[in-house]
Amino acid sequence: MTLHEDDRNRERLTVVSTFSGCGGLDLGFIWEGYRILWANDVDPEACETYKVNTKTDIVKLDMEYVDVDNVPRADVVIGGPPCQPFSMIGKRDPKDTRGIHIWEFAKLVEALQPSAFLMENVTGLLSASASDGSRVIDSVLAAFNDEKRMGYKTSASVLNAADYGVPQLRRRLFILGFKGDNALQFPEKTHLESPTGEYSKWVTVEEAIGDLPPPVDDGVGTIDYDKEPASKFQKWARQGVARGEPAYNHWLPHMSELDKQIIKYVPVGGNYMDVPDHVPSVRIKKYKETGGRTTTYGRMRPDRPSYTLNTYFSRPNVGCNIHYKEDRLITIREGLRLQSFKDDYRIPHTVTKRGQYKLVGNAVPPLLAQALAHSIKEQLARMK
Repeated sequence: MTLHEDDRNRERLTVVSTFSGCGGLDLGFIWEGYRILWANDVDPEACETYKVNTKTDIVKLDMEYVDVDNVPRADVVIGGPPCQPFSMIGKRDPKDTRGIHIWEFAKLVEALQPSAFLMENVTGLLSASASDGSRVIDSVLAAFNDEKRMGYKTSASVLNAADYGVPQLRRRLFILGFKGDNALQFPEKTHLESPTGEYSKWVTVEEAIGDLPPPVDDGVGTIDYDKEPASKFQKWARQGVARGEPAYNHWLPHMSELDKQIIKYVPVGGNYMDVPDHVPSVRIKKYKETGGRTTTYGRMRPDRPSYTLNTYFSRPNVGCNIHYKEDRLITIREGLRLQSFKDDYRIPHTVTKRGQYKLVGNAVPPLLAQALAHSIKEQLARMK
């Protein structure tokens, strides 16, 4: 018996997505066979990029002003509320109003009553305090667990993206909830730093981006592959790009003349401490006197996953963003690879350069999202 498209759609699990960004979390669910019914974000550049890559419409509106009665019911609600108030890098101000977006997510879950929900945030949420001194995470979990309001069984766990095939040491907090008193679990790891048995080894930077040619300097960054893929990840990343079709967003990042001079002194795996004192950098002198982060002016190692990409990987002093072989910063395309986006993913040229870095640095790695989507799907099947 052949199913009509409507019948197939009815069999697929459905998703409502909020604080969707450029769609990293959503893509993982799409790859796993879910159907996105509704999505939302307030950033116009994120919305433009989301529509291009998911082929799904998205509502551009602050979640605070969304009428939840107009949002369709779905099997799963997903989202990553803005994390700056809880970031270990930020000021962590308990009065920061952006923290209210977690409660907007909770309000949506309460209104739609999905079978399951998944919320992503930074690990700093675990130790963040509200203005009254209480722990934010305790209040959030209590709200989801409240039988009179929502009645979910919830669990919070910090996952490292590298453990799921992402070539990046990126630790993020996930809160997972299932309706009623059902057992729940997070996905089993598939990759380890030192693998044994059925586990694979972490995917390295070179395995992720080593096949890409030098970037172009045209501001758009259309490239043609000039070599065959040399790793399983590279072959996977090229899926969806037809032979002869270019990949995008591989343009040469701008650097000051001083920074170009500085990074020549940084060896593979090194950082600002390797820069000689005669280099006329007030910033590096200050770092040496007061202490900088290990990743400051860091050069990637080809034999390890990258450190966490942030929204400022356009700068050599904010994170480990120097290419392991060439004296330059990594490109947007290389950042997308390290976040586990395939090469058919494209950020439109109409998005500002600053906006492109922001979208990539804030994204949930789709491969990690797919692992979560698969685990949720299996658990929902057992609940039927």
